[in-house]
Amino acid sequence: MNKEPEIRNTYKIHENGKIGEVQIADEVVAVIAGLAASEVKGVAATGSNVTNEIVSKFGKKNLSKGIKVLVGPDSVSVDMALTIDYGYGIPETAKLVQEKVKNAIENMTGLTVKEVNVRIAGVNIVKE
Repeated sequence: MNKEPEIRNTYKIHENGKIGEVQIADEVVAVIAGLAASEVKGVAATGSNVTNEIVSKFGKKNLSKGIKVLVGPDSVSVDMALTIDYGYGIPETAKLVQEKVKNAIENMTGLTVKEVNVRIAGVNIVKE
């Protein structure tokens, strides 16, 4: 059975070196953003659907769920949907997410982050 090749966007960040070139898939940048966002206190999850919640209960998380990354020739734009834990201030939490995502992408890839747009898609209400 022939499997079609997977189509992925990749971005060169270093070329013409003596050893070779370095390319980063847009999916990798999205995962970096998801990991950074998940480290912020008050962020329950990226994305906002029931399937994502069910999958995460079994220990499998798709860290790029709800995250779109657009990489241009000289900058990166990130759009992300988050679920916030009840009781955390949305403006403060969103600002921390923006800062953390921007720093993580710039430090790990060397790409410049132009914007990090955060959309609050849900509130996680924990039953005790």
